[in-house]
Amino acid sequence: MKYLIVGLGNMGAKYDHTRHNVGFEVVDHLARTKGSEWKSEHLGDVAQVKHKGRTFVLLKPSTYMNLSGKAVRYWLQKEKIEKENLLVILDDLNLPFGKQRLRANGSDGGHNGLKDIDRMTGGNNYARLRIGIGDIFSRGKQVDFVLGEWSAEENKELPTLIDYAAETALSFGTIGLNHTMNAFNKK
Repeated sequence: MKYLIVGLGNMGAKYDHTRHNVGFEVVDHLARTKGSEWKSEHLGDVAQVKHKGRTFVLLKPSTYMNLSGKAVRYWLQKEKIEKENLLVILDDLNLPFGKQRLRANGSDGGHNGLKDIDRMTGGNNYARLRIGIGDIFSRGKQVDFVLGEWSAEENKELPTLIDYAAETALSFGTIGLNHTMNAFNKK
């Protein structure tokens, strides 16, 4: 079995360690802990990891967040992966920092990365793992907050949260979506 695990974010040093790139951080963690190397490929950086007899194709789209759908569609087709084996990992302002939520489908919730994936893949019928980044910002400062770096306090907790999200992604491919939601949506 093959799975496409997409971490959403923006390429480039100025976006490293920002809240918007938490999806990249999760797939980076997966590749690092499984000893896989990233390769710059068409429309993104790609790595492959094996876990419990399954192959996980990790993708960091190079199309910028708001145009992620093109890369997702391309890699689903190239790797011949069914949409039910797609998991997209992204930041979410509507969840408090430290929370995550795995869902089988759903609305884009105003997230332009999801909006583009929905458009390019023909609907919202794929799993998504939302990582809470909180919403502690002043009116009109949403972009600065999302593209801002983690606070010192958040940085202390972040490794644990990223590891938990990575475990969730591996579980998605091994015990399935429903069992993973029951096991990992508690935190």
